[in-house]
Amino acid sequence: MLAIFLDICSWILLSAGGVFVLIGGIGALRMPNLYTRMHAASVTDTMGAALVLIGVMLQAGLTLATIKLGAIL
Repeated sequence: MLAIFLDICSWILLSAGGVFVLIGGIGALRMPNLYTRMHAASVTDTMGAALVLIGVMLQAGLTLATIKLGAIL
């Protein structure tokens, strides 16, 4: 039961991270000048990367890989 819950949580985080990165990419294409493009990309890509890493940490379980991913985060 706990494994299913962790899988669901991790896939929600992975999907949300992917959506954030997609929105950041679209925002970088749609914004009018350099500074707004950099802002749109940096804010959403940072959040997207964090969500994806947390989702992968949940998938990895309690291993050395989780510690390495935490250090990357």
